[in-house]
Amino acid sequence: MKFRALPFHRPIAPLPVVSAMPTMTRTLSGKFRFAATTLLALLVVTSGVVKSYAQNVPVVRDAEIEALVRDYARPIFKVAGLSKAGIDIILVNDPGFNAFVAGRRMFINTGALLKAETPNEIIGVIAHEAGHIAGGHQDRLRQQLARAQTMAIIAGLLGVGAVVAGAAANQGGLAQAGAGIAAGGGEFARRGLLGYQRSEEATADRSAITYLEETGQSAKGMLTTFEGFQSALALSGSRVDPYQISHPTPRDRIANLEQLAKNSPYYDRVDSPELQQRHDMMRAKIAVYMKGQAAATRLFRNAPKGLAAQYGDAQSTFLYGNPSAALKKADALLKVQPDNPYFHELRGDILLRANKPADAAQAYARAVKLDPAKSGILPIAYGQALIATGKPAELKQAVTQIKLGLSRDKENFNGYGYLAQAYNMLGEVADAELATAEGFYYSGNYQQAKIFAMRAQQKIKRGSPGWVRAQDIVNYKAPKKKN
Repeated sequence: MKFRALPFHRPIAPLPVVSAMPTMTRTLSGKFRFAATTLLALLVVTSGVVKSYAQNVPVVRDAEIEALVRDYARPIFKVAGLSKAGIDIILVNDPGFNAFVAGRRMFINTGALLKAETPNEIIGVIAHEAGHIAGGHQDRLRQQLARAQTMAIIAGLLGVGAVVAGAAANQGGLAQAGAGIAAGGGEFARRGLLGYQRSEEATADRSAITYLEETGQSAKGMLTTFEGFQSALALSGSRVDPYQISHPTPRDRIANLEQLAKNSPYYDRVDSPELQQRHDMMRAKIAVYMKGQAAATRLFRNAPKGLAAQYGDAQSTFLYGNPSAALKKADALLKVQPDNPYFHELRGDILLRANKPADAAQAYARAVKLDPAKSGILPIAYGQALIATGKPAELKQAVTQIKLGLSRDKENFNGYGYLAQAYNMLGEVADAELATAEGFYYSGNYQQAKIFAMRAQQKIKRGSPGWVRAQDIVNYKAPKKKN
């Protein structure tokens, strides 16, 4: 299947970001055609001054990967008291090994998913981030940011006062001291904030150990991750001032956690073969999309006949080869696992590319039926294939399927585009314009959303649910951007 793009663009207030790891970045190569630009409000501290800025976050949508990561997270969220907290997991198109939380959202880089050789390594990352959310670290970080800003302002005022007094008394030394007060005060505030962040990171690490033990899982994956960071740091030859970073050094994290991890009765427990296989297939898919045609082959060169290697080969043939060869490989996968919804999804993708929409629709229908996660992505793909047939009966079914997908995944702006297309082909112009307005709204283009919402209102009965929704879009006030 192909990854589908959806921007993460929600109207949110600026939030502090709590990050799990310093990023280990590798150069992104190959085609990553599903990336979308999104907007996320962040707070950072630079030279003792709190700043709010907008950062583009490219988000990946994929039914298979999302289902797997949610399965990793579910038991962790339960023991952390977060199962009913509405935590969203967002996949970020970034080759670095990193994850972070903002509000009730947990962001995980595709690079982390690709580099992690076992499910346990990613589960450890999720447990750490859950520790941040459950511990309320973001709220306290917000308070620390405000405190740091206040300290920097006070230091600045004291410094200015000393400069003015020195100038009035014609005492250059005092004026220079005033500048030193201002600079030193900002640095003191910054170091205090970094020290606070290191403390919270250590707390989240300990919480993760607790969550893993309560769910009967090993913390070995966490140690493996930190050892990887330590090796990367050693190879880079970098010297790190421990007081100038927001996380404990990898060596310190290992020292703090190793004994706790090894004391657990589950330390030597490994992931089930079934879970490991799903993890490997996820890595194969990401490798093909991130690193090119032969990436999955290289990744699984020690198991070239395994299911993950075959899956990666089928994905690669779909992207870079011809549909006929790709279809044969998808069918071979289905002989091994006939009830795997994502193999049927891949088959649908191939058939749609081969301009066989009716056959593709059948494959997607099977995928929707077999999908245990009830993803909104698959019904939308099914609807897309039905639209491509151009038949009136299929168009009505397309509307039904796409609306089903959007009921599960209301922010999927691509889905609204397909819904608008189906309505337009059916001659239902008002519904098409309202769907278009929704798509623009969830993509963050509020001006166009309002235009189409007003156009839809002119054709919809006043006071009806559609009219009210259009009015909500017209009345929506986007949060002001802060520089």
